[in-house]
Amino acid sequence: MDFLDFIPTDIFEFIGIIAGLVASVVISFQVNKEWRDKNPSSLSLIFIVGWLLIFLFWLLYGIRFRAIALWLPNCFAVVLQSLLLIAVIKKNPKKDI
Repeated sequence: MDFLDFIPTDIFEFIGIIAGLVASVVISFQVNKEWRDKNPSSLSLIFIVGWLLIFLFWLLYGIRFRAIALWLPNCFAVVLQSLLLIAVIKKNPKKDI
């Protein structure tokens, strides 16, 4: 990817942090909807847990390789996805889970 070499590492890292945090904001909208809406959730537990595991992996990967653009946004994503999981579990009757 030689065409990206002209972008300084610091700038690329900053853009990565911003992009990751924007993605977390998107998750927060879904968390807010699930907590406010009293109807059962239509979200699949497999979907939510799958994304939680993906965010957790990238969080650990970022910590392991000291990549702030990975661990910082994924830290927020893990927290938000955990809240989403809690909301869906609380809203859905046990027989549907």
